[in-house]
Amino acid sequence: MNEQPQASAKAFLIEIDEESAGQRIDNFLFTRLKGVPKSHVYRILRKGEVRVNGGRCQAQRRLDSGDVVRVPPLRVAERDEAEIPESQVRQRLEGRILHEDEDFLVVNKPAGMAVHGGSGLSYGVIEGLRAIRPQAKFLELVHRLDRETSGCLLIAKKRSALRHLHELFRADHQVKKVYLALLCGVWARKMLLVDAPLKKNILQSGERMVKVAKDGKPAQTEFRRLRKFAQATLVEANLFTGRTHQIRVHALSMGHAIACDERYGDEAQNQAFRRLGLKRLFLHASELAFAHPRDNKPFHVQAPLDAELQDFLDSLPVETKAPT
Repeated sequence: MNEQPQASAKAFLIEIDEESAGQRIDNFLFTRLKGVPKSHVYRILRKGEVRVNGGRCQAQRRLDSGDVVRVPPLRVAERDEAEIPESQVRQRLEGRILHEDEDFLVVNKPAGMAVHGGSGLSYGVIEGLRAIRPQAKFLELVHRLDRETSGCLLIAKKRSALRHLHELFRADHQVKKVYLALLCGVWARKMLLVDAPLKKNILQSGERMVKVAKDGKPAQTEFRRLRKFAQATLVEANLFTGRTHQIRVHALSMGHAIACDERYGDEAQNQAFRRLGLKRLFLHASELAFAHPRDNKPFHVQAPLDAELQDFLDSLPVETKAPT
């Protein structure tokens, strides 16, 4: 497949090969049209300017090998490309790679680092990895984590692996996703399956907010208590679906927001945790497990808690039982 420039004064055609087959047309265009805003990609799709085999298509259309995609003329305003501080990125990411093989790698994403650039951010994990590994022909996110969340992040190194892993993530119970979270207050339950649909709303400010709603998308999270403290509870959250902010909103629906959640938590509680030394959202993607795309054998990886979270846990007073 011939690579095309980010902007072109003329329409151009792209023939889909086996490696790109199975992708949604919008995701395919995001990858091929670097520097073109996603809003513009969706606009040319809605207006019918993108054609597949001569016909109009919707954003969710999946491509087949041999399809011919027509991309209309594109003009992207020239701007200085933000330089990625390679030495800083290398120091921040290279030592956090948990697993790597021919098909994918797993990085223990640092908290505070977005998975990709945009919305005022010049770069994220994926751009950083591409910068420190210029020899890599293909690096793409398989899934996403919130900027404030740390832990297991899966990056595909081949188009075929990306397609296979996307299929696993879309299917029910094919990927085990386990998180560690610290809840505000003492949670009395030992285990609870929260089955509550979630609906995403975009505020006027552009901020995404999610709430439990009957007309939302199905969402299930299993919470299991690991340890009780005097004013908090450490839990394991097992995701059965992958909705935006799912754990954070389901935890809130139980009456126990995640500690230092600036979006869904209580400010007074957050301030109390900050005074105790917690400086970030206590949410960590601790485990991933799935069938390896190459040989279908079980694959499992764990990301240890960052030292700042482990040290904070070690400093918390434990729950004391009242004398009988």
